[in-house]
Amino acid sequence: MKVALGEVTKQYRSIQDEVDSAIRDVLNSGQFILGETVARFEEEAAAYCGSRYAVGVNSGTDALLLALVADGIGEGHEVITTPFTFVATIEAITLAGALPVFVDIDPRTYNLNPERMESAVTDRTKAIMPVDLYGQMADRDSLVPFAEKRGLSIIWDAAQAIGSKFEDKSVGEYPGTSTLSFYPTKNLGAYGDGGMALTNDEGVRDRLRQYRFHGSGGGYFYARVGYCSRLDALQAAVLRVKLKHLDRWTDKRRAHAQKYYNLLRDSAVSLPYCDTRAYHTFHQFTIRHRRRDDLKAHLQENGIASGIYYPLALHLQEAYRHLGYSAGDFPEAERATQEVLSIPVYPELADDQIEYTADCVRRFEG
Repeated sequence: MKVALGEVTKQYRSIQDEVDSAIRDVLNSGQFILGETVARFEEEAAAYCGSRYAVGVNSGTDALLLALVADGIGEGHEVITTPFTFVATIEAITLAGALPVFVDIDPRTYNLNPERMESAVTDRTKAIMPVDLYGQMADRDSLVPFAEKRGLSIIWDAAQAIGSKFEDKSVGEYPGTSTLSFYPTKNLGAYGDGGMALTNDEGVRDRLRQYRFHGSGGGYFYARVGYCSRLDALQAAVLRVKLKHLDRWTDKRRAHAQKYYNLLRDSAVSLPYCDTRAYHTFHQFTIRHRRRDDLKAHLQENGIASGIYYPLALHLQEAYRHLGYSAGDFPEAERATQEVLSIPVYPELADDQIEYTADCVRRFEG
């Protein structure tokens, strides 16, 4: 049996008529950049995520970058974040002109460990950028008071967490700016790049809108040095269709995850930890094993795809050696890079594929 890590074409076929109709409407309108379709998707996404405003941009990476500059973060500033995440997190900080400062992760959730953050604060610290990894929101109960007490901005990297909740609140309901990615393999994925920034602050919203459109407030007049980072109408049309199905797809991910928990209980692998305060949307179902690479090879031999997110912590990446970190600085993040393995959990997965995958994991002689 073959089991893919994701099946975006299978998902498309399940909603093909709706998607094709939405795309034709945009093609017939002739409005491809911003416009009514984007505005309506922004309204719908904001309502879904619990924020007052949403600003569509070109990618999740740009959403992070524009959120930083809209909060005035730049040269000479430091932003506290995690070394165990996709590179876009610190790429955006660096491109904004600020300095990423790392703090180790909680080994259970893989998210930023609030207990390690105090020692990272300096008089140059201006923001924190927690990441909601694998579909589980970071500890808002600790992180929000930490930032507010010190007057720090918060930019939540919620690229993997649309639909997730913490203490029954959605990603857009907390102080700060939350950012989303609509990369095709995300829980809500476009058919190309796309991203969004969520905010409850009208001033931040206005700055984000200007920054995404060359710093313009309208016409050929420029209030800021901006960017070209607009969500296009074709992607917004696709996302509007898919947003209607997102809760159903999330329910399937969670049901698949529960089936894995039942089938892999007492196996040799460590299963994902779920914070009791959080509603996990399982962008990834990430297991751990001390012989991860051998397990991955075993699954591949049996036709099962898997993914390593992520194989090398960011403080050890060649592009960021100038930050001055060394191996051993963040032991939990480094250990995770050697042990984590994500197995298929996408909504279109069949029960027999889950059972087969779990059986292959159990048969691994670890």
